[in-house]
Amino acid sequence: MDFNGDGVNSGHGNSARSAERLGFLTRSVHVGNGIDAETGAIRRPITMANSYALPYDPSDINWSSAEGSIYTRNGGANQRYLQEKLASLEDGEDCVVLATGVAALSGVFFAFLRSGDHVVVSDSTYIAAYRLLNELMPQKYGVRSTLVDSSDINAVRSAVRAETKLIHIETPSNPTIKVSDIAAIADIAHEAGALLSVDNTFASPYNQRPISLGADLCVESLTKYVNGHGDAMGGAVIGRRDLIDKIRAEAMVNLGGAISPFNAWLIMRGAVTLPLRMEQHNRSALSVAEFLEGESAVRFVSYPGLASHAGHELAKRQMPRGFGGVMAFGLRGDHDAHNDFVSRLEVITSAVSLGHDESLIVFLGEKDERQHLYSSEFHDGFFRLSVGLEDTEDIIGDISQALRKTGF
Repeated sequence: MDFNGDGVNSGHGNSARSAERLGFLTRSVHVGNGIDAETGAIRRPITMANSYALPYDPSDINWSSAEGSIYTRNGGANQRYLQEKLASLEDGEDCVVLATGVAALSGVFFAFLRSGDHVVVSDSTYIAAYRLLNELMPQKYGVRSTLVDSSDINAVRSAVRAETKLIHIETPSNPTIKVSDIAAIADIAHEAGALLSVDNTFASPYNQRPISLGADLCVESLTKYVNGHGDAMGGAVIGRRDLIDKIRAEAMVNLGGAISPFNAWLIMRGAVTLPLRMEQHNRSALSVAEFLEGESAVRFVSYPGLASHAGHELAKRQMPRGFGGVMAFGLRGDHDAHNDFVSRLEVITSAVSLGHDESLIVFLGEKDERQHLYSSEFHDGFFRLSVGLEDTEDIIGDISQALRKTGF
Protein backbone atom coordinates (compact mmCIF):
# COMPACT_ATOMS: atom_id res chain seq x y z
CA MET A 1 0.00 0.00 0.00
CA ASP A 2 1.42 3.37 -1.03
CA PHE A 3 -0.25 6.25 0.78
CA ASN A 4 1.29 8.84 -1.51
CA GLY A 5 0.03 7.14 -4.65
CA ASP A 6 3.19 7.77 -6.63
CA GLY A 7 5.27 4.70 -5.83
CA VAL A 8 7.68 6.84 -3.79
CA ASN A 9 7.57 7.64 -0.09
CA SER A 10 8.71 11.13 0.80
CA GLY A 11 10.11 10.46 4.27
CA HIS A 12 8.64 13.71 5.59
CA GLY A 13 5.38 12.64 7.11
CA ASN A 14 3.03 12.65 4.08
CA SER A 15 1.94 9.06 4.59
CA ALA A 16 1.40 9.75 8.30
CA ARG A 17 -1.20 12.36 7.38
CA SER A 18 -2.79 10.18 4.69
CA ALA A 19 -3.12 7.26 7.10
CA GLU A 20 -4.71 9.17 10.00
CA ARG A 21 -8.04 7.42 9.44
CA LEU A 22 -6.46 3.98 9.79
CA GLY A 23 -5.87 1.99 12.98
CA PHE A 24 -2.51 1.43 14.66
CA LEU A 25 -2.17 -2.18 13.48
CA THR A 26 -2.91 -1.23 9.88
CA ARG A 27 -0.39 1.61 9.96
CA SER A 28 2.20 -0.71 11.52
CA VAL A 29 1.87 -2.96 8.50
CA HIS A 30 1.48 -0.49 5.64
CA VAL A 31 2.93 2.97 6.30
CA GLY A 32 6.37 3.36 4.73
CA ASN A 33 5.93 0.34 2.54
CA GLY A 34 4.98 0.40 -1.13
CA ILE A 35 5.46 -1.26 -4.49
CA ASP A 36 9.05 -1.06 -5.71
CA ALA A 37 8.98 0.87 -9.00
CA GLU A 38 11.76 -1.17 -10.63
CA THR A 39 10.84 -4.76 -9.74
CA GLY A 40 7.19 -4.58 -8.79
CA ALA A 41 7.99 -6.19 -5.42
CA ILE A 42 5.40 -5.38 -2.77
CA ARG A 43 8.11 -5.06 -0.11
CA ARG A 44 10.67 -2.28 -0.10
CA PRO A 45 14.16 -3.64 -0.93
CA ILE A 46 17.34 -2.91 0.99
CA THR A 47 19.23 -0.15 -0.79
CA MET A 48 22.83 -0.58 0.31
CA ALA A 49 24.34 2.13 -1.90
CA ASN A 50 26.14 4.98 -0.17
CA SER A 51 25.96 7.33 -3.20
CA TYR A 52 23.22 8.27 -5.66
CA ALA A 53 23.27 9.54 -9.26
CA LEU A 54 23.74 13.30 -9.59
CA PRO A 55 21.86 15.55 -12.04
CA TYR A 56 23.43 16.92 -15.24
CA ASP A 57 24.66 20.03 -13.41
CA PRO A 58 25.35 19.35 -9.72
CA SER A 59 27.19 22.63 -9.11
CA ASP A 60 24.39 24.22 -7.09
CA ILE A 61 23.71 21.22 -4.83
CA ASN A 62 23.92 21.74 -1.08
CA TRP A 63 26.15 18.82 -0.15
CA SER A 64 24.86 18.88 3.44
CA SER A 65 21.22 18.70 2.42
CA ALA A 66 19.03 15.86 3.68
CA GLU A 67 16.55 16.41 0.86
CA GLY A 68 16.48 13.84 -1.92
CA SER A 69 19.20 11.24 -2.34
CA ILE A 70 22.82 12.38 -2.50
CA TYR A 71 24.83 10.42 0.04
CA THR A 72 23.56 7.96 2.66
CA ARG A 73 25.03 9.98 5.54
CA ASN A 74 22.51 12.64 4.52
CA GLY A 75 19.71 10.06 4.49
CA GLY A 76 19.02 6.84 2.65
CA ALA A 77 15.96 5.22 1.14
CA ASN A 78 15.40 2.65 3.89
CA GLN A 79 15.81 5.32 6.52
CA ARG A 80 13.11 7.43 4.87
CA TYR A 81 10.64 4.54 4.72
CA LEU A 82 11.16 3.87 8.43
CA GLN A 83 10.77 7.56 9.27
CA GLU A 84 7.36 7.58 7.61
CA LYS A 85 6.18 4.63 9.65
CA LEU A 86 7.40 6.02 12.96
CA ALA A 87 5.99 9.51 12.38
CA SER A 88 2.62 7.88 11.80
CA LEU A 89 2.78 5.54 14.80
CA GLU A 90 3.89 8.34 17.14
CA ASP A 91 1.29 10.88 15.88
CA GLY A 92 4.09 13.25 14.83
CA GLU A 93 4.61 15.50 11.82
CA ASP A 94 8.05 14.18 11.02
CA CYS A 95 10.78 11.84 12.19
CA VAL A 96 14.53 11.46 11.91
CA VAL A 97 16.06 8.02 12.36
CA LEU A 98 19.64 7.73 13.61
CA ALA A 99 22.20 5.02 14.28
CA THR A 100 21.32 4.34 17.94
CA GLY A 101 19.07 5.54 20.73
CA VAL A 102 22.00 7.47 22.19
CA ALA A 103 22.55 9.16 18.82
CA ALA A 104 18.92 10.26 18.98
CA LEU A 105 19.39 11.67 22.50
CA SER A 106 22.63 13.38 21.48
CA GLY A 107 20.88 14.80 18.44
CA VAL A 108 18.24 16.48 20.58
CA PHE A 109 20.77 17.92 23.03
CA PHE A 110 23.22 19.04 20.35
CA ALA A 111 20.54 20.71 18.24
CA PHE A 112 18.72 22.62 20.96
CA LEU A 113 21.23 23.39 23.73
CA ARG A 114 23.90 26.07 23.64
CA SER A 115 26.53 27.32 26.07
CA GLY A 116 24.82 28.96 29.03
CA ASP A 117 21.54 27.11 28.56
CA HIS A 118 19.92 25.09 31.30
CA VAL A 119 18.13 21.74 31.07
CA VAL A 120 15.90 19.98 33.59
CA VAL A 121 16.24 16.19 33.42
CA SER A 122 14.72 13.18 35.19
CA ASP A 123 16.88 11.88 38.02
CA SER A 124 16.01 8.32 37.01
CA THR A 125 17.26 8.05 33.46
CA TYR A 126 19.31 5.98 31.06
CA ILE A 127 23.00 6.09 31.93
CA ALA A 128 24.00 7.68 28.60
CA ALA A 129 21.43 10.48 29.04
CA TYR A 130 22.71 10.97 32.60
CA ARG A 131 26.31 11.27 31.44
CA LEU A 132 25.48 13.50 28.48
CA LEU A 133 23.50 16.01 30.53
CA ASN A 134 25.23 15.72 33.90
CA GLU A 135 28.84 15.41 32.74
CA LEU A 136 29.69 15.87 29.05
CA MET A 137 27.46 18.79 28.08
CA PRO A 138 28.36 20.79 31.24
CA GLN A 139 32.10 20.08 30.94
CA LYS A 140 32.48 20.59 27.20
CA TYR A 141 29.82 23.16 26.33
CA GLY A 142 28.84 24.94 29.53
CA VAL A 143 25.29 23.61 29.50
CA ARG A 144 23.97 23.38 33.04
CA SER A 145 21.55 20.69 34.18
CA THR A 146 19.33 20.04 37.17
CA LEU A 147 18.34 16.49 38.05
CA VAL A 148 14.83 16.26 39.49
CA ASP A 149 12.28 13.66 40.45
CA SER A 150 10.14 14.24 37.38
CA SER A 151 7.27 12.28 38.93
CA ASP A 152 6.95 15.30 41.27
CA ILE A 153 5.39 18.15 39.28
CA ASN A 154 6.31 20.75 41.90
CA ALA A 155 9.94 19.64 41.78
CA VAL A 156 9.97 20.07 37.99
CA ARG A 157 8.37 23.51 38.21
CA SER A 158 10.81 24.63 40.91
CA ALA A 159 13.81 23.53 38.86
CA VAL A 160 12.94 25.71 35.86
CA ARG A 161 15.06 28.86 35.41
CA ALA A 162 14.98 31.80 33.05
CA GLU A 163 17.69 30.14 30.97
CA THR A 164 15.94 26.73 30.83
CA LYS A 165 15.64 25.70 27.19
CA LEU A 166 14.75 22.02 27.55
CA ILE A 167 13.05 19.62 29.94
CA HIS A 168 13.95 16.00 29.24
CA ILE A 169 12.10 13.18 30.96
CA GLU A 170 11.79 9.41 30.74
CA THR A 171 8.47 7.80 31.54
CA PRO A 172 8.46 5.04 32.60
CA SER A 173 12.03 5.71 33.61
CA ASN A 174 15.14 3.60 33.39
CA PRO A 175 15.83 1.80 35.68
CA THR A 176 13.45 2.61 38.57
CA ILE A 177 10.23 2.71 36.48
CA LYS A 178 8.97 6.08 37.71
CA VAL A 179 5.99 7.55 35.86
CA SER A 180 5.87 11.27 35.04
CA ASP A 181 2.92 13.37 33.88
CA ILE A 182 3.74 14.30 30.29
CA ALA A 183 0.85 16.73 29.78
CA ALA A 184 1.51 18.62 33.02
CA ILE A 185 5.25 18.87 32.37
CA ALA A 186 4.57 20.02 28.80
CA ASP A 187 2.56 22.91 30.25
CA ILE A 188 5.44 23.81 32.57
CA ALA A 189 7.95 23.70 29.72
CA HIS A 190 5.85 25.79 27.37
CA GLU A 191 5.05 28.40 30.03
CA ALA A 192 8.83 28.82 30.40
CA GLY A 193 9.42 28.98 26.65
CA ALA A 194 11.24 25.64 26.76
CA LEU A 195 10.88 22.40 24.81
CA LEU A 196 9.83 19.09 26.32
CA SER A 197 11.49 15.90 25.06
CA VAL A 198 10.25 12.53 26.29
CA ASP A 199 12.14 9.25 26.06
CA ASN A 200 9.32 6.83 25.25
CA THR A 201 11.45 3.69 24.92
CA PHE A 202 10.01 1.77 27.89
CA ALA A 203 6.42 2.42 26.80
CA SER A 204 6.72 2.21 23.00
CA PRO A 205 4.35 4.09 20.69
CA TYR A 206 1.80 1.32 21.14
CA ASN A 207 1.29 2.11 24.83
CA GLN A 208 2.01 5.85 24.97
CA ARG A 209 2.11 8.82 22.55
CA PRO A 210 4.04 11.74 24.09
CA ILE A 211 3.41 14.03 21.10
CA SER A 212 -0.36 13.70 21.56
CA LEU A 213 0.10 14.52 25.25
CA GLY A 214 1.88 17.79 24.50
CA ALA A 215 5.56 16.85 24.19
CA ASP A 216 7.56 18.64 21.50
CA LEU A 217 9.90 15.72 20.85
CA CYS A 218 9.59 11.99 21.38
CA VAL A 219 12.74 9.86 21.53
CA GLU A 220 12.74 6.12 20.89
CA SER A 221 15.58 3.65 21.11
CA LEU A 222 14.49 1.55 18.14
CA THR A 223 16.92 -1.12 19.34
CA LYS A 224 14.32 -2.07 21.94
CA TYR A 225 10.59 -2.63 21.37
CA VAL A 226 10.18 -1.17 17.89
CA ASN A 227 12.71 -3.62 16.45
CA GLY A 228 11.86 -6.25 19.02
CA HIS A 229 14.28 -8.96 17.95
CA GLY A 230 17.60 -7.92 19.48
CA ASP A 231 19.40 -7.86 16.14
CA ALA A 232 19.58 -4.21 15.04
CA MET A 233 20.36 -0.83 16.58
CA GLY A 234 18.69 2.48 15.85
CA GLY A 235 17.16 5.56 17.39
CA ALA A 236 14.50 8.05 16.38
CA VAL A 237 13.22 11.50 17.25
CA ILE A 238 9.66 12.43 16.32
CA GLY A 239 8.02 15.85 16.47
CA ARG A 240 7.19 19.02 14.54
CA ARG A 241 8.83 19.29 11.15
CA ASP A 242 10.82 22.44 11.97
CA LEU A 243 12.33 20.77 15.05
CA ILE A 244 13.12 17.52 13.25
CA ASP A 245 14.70 19.39 10.33
CA LYS A 246 17.08 21.03 12.80
CA ILE A 247 18.14 17.68 14.26
CA ARG A 248 18.46 16.16 10.79
CA ALA A 249 20.72 18.97 9.57
CA GLU A 250 22.86 19.48 12.66
CA ALA A 251 23.06 16.08 14.33
CA MET A 252 22.65 13.57 11.53
CA VAL A 253 24.38 15.10 8.52
CA ASN A 254 27.10 17.01 10.32
CA LEU A 255 27.75 14.63 13.21
CA GLY A 256 27.42 11.54 11.04
CA GLY A 257 24.82 9.68 13.10
CA ALA A 258 23.05 8.06 10.14
CA ILE A 259 21.60 4.58 10.49
CA SER A 260 22.80 1.81 8.18
CA PRO A 261 20.32 0.77 5.45
CA PHE A 262 20.35 -2.82 6.69
CA ASN A 263 19.50 -1.85 10.26
CA ALA A 264 16.74 0.46 9.02
CA TRP A 265 15.34 -2.44 6.97
CA LEU A 266 15.47 -4.84 9.93
CA ILE A 267 13.74 -2.35 12.23
CA MET A 268 11.12 -1.65 9.55
CA ARG A 269 10.40 -5.36 9.44
CA GLY A 270 10.26 -5.66 13.23
CA ALA A 271 7.91 -2.70 13.59
CA VAL A 272 5.19 -4.52 11.67
CA THR A 273 4.56 -6.83 14.64
CA LEU A 274 5.01 -4.16 17.34
CA PRO A 275 1.33 -4.05 18.39
CA LEU A 276 1.06 -7.84 18.61
CA ARG A 277 4.28 -8.14 20.59
CA MET A 278 3.34 -5.32 22.96
CA GLU A 279 0.04 -6.98 23.80
CA GLN A 280 1.96 -10.06 24.96
CA HIS A 281 4.62 -8.01 26.77
CA ASN A 282 1.89 -6.06 28.58
CA ARG A 283 -0.10 -9.12 29.65
CA SER A 284 2.86 -11.22 30.65
CA ALA A 285 4.68 -8.47 32.56
CA LEU A 286 1.61 -7.68 34.64
CA SER A 287 1.27 -11.34 35.60
CA VAL A 288 4.97 -11.58 36.47
CA ALA A 289 4.81 -8.38 38.55
CA GLU A 290 1.76 -9.67 40.46
CA PHE A 291 3.57 -12.95 41.11
CA LEU A 292 6.68 -11.17 42.38
CA GLU A 293 4.64 -8.91 44.64
CA GLY A 294 3.21 -11.99 46.35
CA GLU A 295 6.60 -13.62 47.00
CA SER A 296 7.99 -13.27 50.53
CA ALA A 297 11.55 -13.31 49.14
CA VAL A 298 10.90 -10.15 47.13
CA ARG A 299 11.69 -6.85 48.86
CA PHE A 300 9.83 -4.60 46.41
CA VAL A 301 8.43 -4.51 42.89
CA SER A 302 8.20 -1.36 40.76
CA TYR A 303 5.78 -1.75 37.86
CA PRO A 304 3.15 0.80 36.78
CA GLY A 305 0.52 -1.89 36.31
CA LEU A 306 0.45 -2.64 40.04
CA ALA A 307 -1.94 -0.68 42.24
CA SER A 308 0.94 -0.33 44.71
CA HIS A 309 2.98 1.75 42.24
CA ALA A 310 2.93 5.47 43.05
CA GLY A 311 2.23 6.32 39.42
CA HIS A 312 -0.43 3.68 38.79
CA GLU A 313 -3.42 6.00 38.32
CA LEU A 314 -1.43 8.34 36.06
CA ALA A 315 -0.14 5.37 34.06
CA LYS A 316 -3.70 4.14 33.51
CA ARG A 317 -4.60 7.48 31.91
CA GLN A 318 -1.32 8.02 30.06
CA MET A 319 -0.74 4.43 28.90
CA PRO A 320 -4.25 3.22 28.09
CA ARG A 321 -3.23 0.05 26.25
CA GLY A 322 -0.83 -1.34 28.83
CA PHE A 323 2.15 -0.74 31.05
CA GLY A 324 5.01 -2.23 29.05
CA GLY A 325 7.28 -5.17 29.71
CA VAL A 326 9.90 -3.72 32.09
CA MET A 327 9.92 -3.76 35.88
CA ALA A 328 12.38 -3.39 38.74
CA PHE A 329 12.48 -5.61 41.81
CA GLY A 330 14.79 -6.48 44.68
CA LEU A 331 15.25 -9.53 46.89
CA ARG A 332 15.53 -9.81 50.66
CA GLY A 333 19.14 -10.81 50.36
CA ASP A 334 22.64 -9.44 50.01
CA HIS A 335 24.70 -8.72 46.91
CA ASP A 336 25.78 -12.34 46.47
CA ALA A 337 22.23 -13.62 46.87
CA HIS A 338 21.09 -11.45 43.96
CA ASN A 339 23.87 -12.76 41.73
CA ASP A 340 23.25 -16.35 42.86
CA PHE A 341 19.58 -15.97 41.91
CA VAL A 342 20.49 -14.83 38.39
CA SER A 343 22.89 -17.74 37.95
CA ARG A 344 20.02 -20.16 38.64
CA LEU A 345 17.73 -18.80 35.91
CA GLU A 346 17.21 -21.09 32.92
CA VAL A 347 14.68 -19.29 30.71
CA ILE A 348 15.51 -15.66 31.53
CA THR A 349 18.84 -14.44 30.14
CA SER A 350 21.27 -12.23 32.08
CA ALA A 351 22.04 -9.49 29.55
CA VAL A 352 21.58 -5.77 29.01
CA SER A 353 18.93 -4.21 26.77
CA LEU A 354 15.17 -4.77 26.78
CA GLY A 355 12.20 -5.19 24.51
CA HIS A 356 13.62 -8.34 22.92
CA ASP A 357 11.71 -11.52 22.18
CA GLU A 358 13.56 -13.21 25.05
CA SER A 359 13.29 -12.15 28.70
CA LEU A 360 16.37 -10.27 29.92
CA ILE A 361 17.51 -9.45 33.44
CA VAL A 362 20.34 -7.27 34.73
CA PHE A 363 21.48 -6.82 38.34
CA LEU A 364 22.16 -3.21 39.28
CA GLY A 365 24.26 -3.39 42.42
CA GLU A 366 25.21 -0.95 45.12
CA LYS A 367 28.01 0.48 42.96
CA ASP A 368 25.63 2.08 40.44
CA GLU A 369 26.85 5.68 40.18
CA ARG A 370 23.26 6.99 40.14
CA GLN A 371 22.22 5.16 43.31
CA HIS A 372 22.27 8.32 45.42
CA LEU A 373 19.44 9.63 43.22
CA TYR A 374 17.17 6.65 43.88
CA SER A 375 14.73 6.15 46.74
CA SER A 376 15.79 3.89 49.61
CA GLU A 377 14.28 0.61 48.39
CA PHE A 378 16.77 0.58 45.50
CA HIS A 379 19.85 1.08 47.66
CA ASP A 380 20.66 -2.58 48.36
CA GLY A 381 20.81 -3.56 44.72
CA PHE A 382 17.95 -4.52 42.43
CA PHE A 383 17.07 -6.11 39.11
CA ARG A 384 15.71 -4.64 35.91
CA LEU A 385 13.64 -7.35 34.25
CA SER A 386 12.44 -7.10 30.66
CA VAL A 387 9.68 -9.67 30.21
CA GLY A 388 9.86 -11.31 26.80
CA LEU A 389 7.50 -13.30 24.60
CA GLU A 390 7.90 -16.70 26.22
CA ASP A 391 4.92 -18.41 27.84
CA THR A 392 4.07 -16.42 30.94
CA GLU A 393 3.92 -19.60 33.03
CA ASP A 394 7.46 -20.49 31.97
CA ILE A 395 8.82 -17.09 33.01
CA ILE A 396 7.11 -17.28 36.39
CA GLY A 397 8.20 -20.88 36.81
CA ASP A 398 11.80 -19.93 36.07
CA ILE A 399 11.77 -17.20 38.70
CA SER A 400 10.16 -19.54 41.20
CA GLN A 401 12.69 -22.34 40.76
CA ALA A 402 15.61 -19.90 40.90
CA LEU A 403 14.31 -18.47 44.17
CA ARG A 404 14.03 -21.96 45.65
CA LYS A 405 17.53 -22.94 44.53
CA THR A 406 18.95 -19.70 45.95
CA GLY A 407 17.53 -20.65 49.33
CA PHE A 408 14.54 -18.33 49.59
